[in-house]
Amino acid sequence: MRVVVALGGNALQRRGEAMTADNQRANVKVAAEQLAAVTRLGHNLVMCHGNGPQVGLLGLQNDAYARHVDGKVTPYPLDVLGAQTEGMIGYMIEQELGNVLPFEVPLATILTQTEVDAADPAFQNPTKFVGPVYSKEEAEALAASHGWTVKADGDYYRRVVPSPKPKRIFELRPIKWMIEKGAVVIAAGGGGIPTMYQGDKLVGVEAVIDKDLASALLAREVDADYFVIATDVKSVFVGWGTPEAKAIRHAHPDEMDKLGFAAGSMGPKVEAACEFARLTGKRAVIGALEDIEKIVKGEAGTIISTEKAGIEWY
Repeated sequence: MRVVVALGGNALQRRGEAMTADNQRANVKVAAEQLAAVTRLGHNLVMCHGNGPQVGLLGLQNDAYARHVDGKVTPYPLDVLGAQTEGMIGYMIEQELGNVLPFEVPLATILTQTEVDAADPAFQNPTKFVGPVYSKEEAEALAASHGWTVKADGDYYRRVVPSPKPKRIFELRPIKWMIEKGAVVIAAGGGGIPTMYQGDKLVGVEAVIDKDLASALLAREVDADYFVIATDVKSVFVGWGTPEAKAIRHAHPDEMDKLGFAAGSMGPKVEAACEFARLTGKRAVIGALEDIEKIVKGEAGTIISTEKAGIEWY
């Protein structure tokens, strides 16, 4: 079975945790141990990952350098920073997966460009969280000095940037070639490097593509049998954070559409899972990374599929 797993950026850099290389590697190591279970079950693993915290950190370092040289250096744009995170995170995942899988299992990270539409309304309404968390006061001060847009993210505030929908993945052919050779492929990191056409020229875009939507697109294009969105909760809940909270075991995409989920958190995950299920007739699952083995076996997480109507609760 071919399994595409989308791993959240916050699973690699925990919320509120110091954004150090050591912390990120420790989190990647935990993730790699879980993901290795997919290949041990005999499945072909394709991995995608988020990059919100990481691309935000690079942006801060970028801005600090530009200020250090009195503004004489133009800061690198988000598409270039996104490419940097694909290399950095892919390197760590490859290394830590390689430490727990047999040496014979090939691993490959592919820098992936994703096309977006210049007319996408997301450019007028930034929603994608990037970078570390701040207090309200810190966020407002940074927004004023950097020209950022900031929004609440739980009890904290973070920078938000445009998150246009993915249209096409340019490196699809080499991705497929490597999958066919049995490689564990890491692709579309951070949703892919955002690009669009200006006339007949492909150029980078100041945005961050949602990794779940890009992962769903990749899963469809590589003909995945199973699409898993690994996050930091056991399943999708209705009434999250309230005494009436209920966990969904299985749901038809039409039922999920009726419930409504926040655009900055669970919304894109549910949208991506529903899109995959509708267009392929196969299963998408949202669940906790530590349950990945049970998820692939169909024993954990929230399963979204067109197999049956209605909604089933845990």
